[in-house]
Amino acid sequence: MTAEKTLVLVVDDDEAVRESLKFSLELEGLGVGLCKAGEELVEHPHLPVAKCLVLDFKMPEMDGIAVIEAVRALGFAMPAIIITGHSTAVLRQRAADVGAHAVLQKPLIGTILFDCIRQAIHVH
Repeated sequence: MTAEKTLVLVVDDDEAVRESLKFSLELEGLGVGLCKAGEELVEHPHLPVAKCLVLDFKMPEMDGIAVIEAVRALGFAMPAIIITGHSTAVLRQRAADVGAHAVLQKPLIGTILFDCIRQAIHVH
């Protein structure tokens, strides 16, 4: 991760998903930091400079909504994108209520995540 790259922090409890997202996003020129849990993210040393968060919704201790709430409570307002295998209207509403930029359905096909990150950072 170099200083000139836009930093995206990815939180997912599944190592294979984390590594896959890292590989894909780095191919698009982004810097990527990985966390296996929300608790790890809120203590991540690069959180203050991250331009976007990508969060799995369903994780053991803190779900993606709780992670966004914790990050906002720390005073950070960067865009957050929730990824999930089970998108519902209730989840999309909860995500909107905490200010998530988007909820994306897994599997993430093509460049949908990168395009969403680029749009979120541009809007932010």
